[in-house]
Amino acid sequence: MTTTPTHAAVVTVAPRAALEVIQVPTISPAKGEVRVRVGWTASTPLDLHQADGGLLVEHPQVLGDGLAGTVVEVGEGVKKLAVGDEVFGFVWRSQKEKAHQVYTTAPENFFGKIPNGIPPEAAVTLPNNFVTAYHTIVTDLQLPLPWPRPDDHQPEHADSAILIWGGSSSVGQYALQILKYFGYRHLLTTASKKHHDLLKSFGATRCFDYRDPNVTKSILHSIPNTEKGKAKVPFILDCIGSKEGSVAPLAQLAQRGTRVAILLPVIIRDATEDGPAPEYTFDVQSSADWADGVDVVGVRTHFYTDNSFHAEHLQPSIMPAMLGRGIVKPNRQRIVEGAKMLDRAQRALDTLRRKENANNAFLFLFLLTAKGEACVC
Repeated sequence: MTTTPTHAAVVTVAPRAALEVIQVPTISPAKGEVRVRVGWTASTPLDLHQADGGLLVEHPQVLGDGLAGTVVEVGEGVKKLAVGDEVFGFVWRSQKEKAHQVYTTAPENFFGKIPNGIPPEAAVTLPNNFVTAYHTIVTDLQLPLPWPRPDDHQPEHADSAILIWGGSSSVGQYALQILKYFGYRHLLTTASKKHHDLLKSFGATRCFDYRDPNVTKSILHSIPNTEKGKAKVPFILDCIGSKEGSVAPLAQLAQRGTRVAILLPVIIRDATEDGPAPEYTFDVQSSADWADGVDVVGVRTHFYTDNSFHAEHLQPSIMPAMLGRGIVKPNRQRIVEGAKMLDRAQRALDTLRRKENANNAFLFLFLLTAKGEACVC
């Protein structure tokens, strides 16, 4: 009898417990799948929700959903990728696909080739955040992003106000750049003042300080009076998803006819190092007192493959093309150091928990395994 080979994976074993490294099966790719040796990955809010809040997990849960790495094996029928290709991708559906492990096995359409000249630690800032932004704009805000973009493309809502609450967040940065490229010209955003110049370079026409107690009034006053019965800000993307920090002020701003997309989960009580356990809800409608006629939805990025075109093209084609052509710029990165895989993963999660990125536009990345590194960590 043959023994299934194994490799190291970073897992959460209980809510708010220290991370651990365990051995998990190394899965050979089935038809249409590839196996990738993970090089770079990042800690994200979802990792924190799962590690501290046990959100939608069964322990031990392999963490991570964004990666950059090298294809080491391909399954039958794989057409776009080959052994040796450097790829980046958003993976999430099962343990064999998750990112915080030495090898991930997933469908080839969950990966794109890293464009020439782009370091993997820059490319890895895209997959989950870029996919979330693109999917949300098309599916939840219902704003067309035709690919490839026609030369004469003029979107119907080119001059309608679109508000990105949390523009310096990873998703917010990509949302601004994507919308600008597709011809949307009236882009408003909130962020700390020190990020305003960066966000204007990404396409924001007006930036507002979210800490200003009068921020919602300032946003509304910045927009000329509209036709009676029409919302001043017809489209809102909430990249923060905090009940008090973003949802509550947006409920003051949204008017009849406004479409609001909120990244899930809505955070009722955030994760802390020593305080009570975090608390979440997926019920965006009851998270605030919305005006009649406001259409509010919760963003579910994991359903982006319900759009057959996006399932086939978003990660393999659109994401690499927009990065390679400079249409979108990678998020800034902070590299988390550590002697071993577990050290790096734990430090990245702890840094995220301490909210050291709260006023900075970067992601906490760590090198999961180097090419010459042993697969036991």
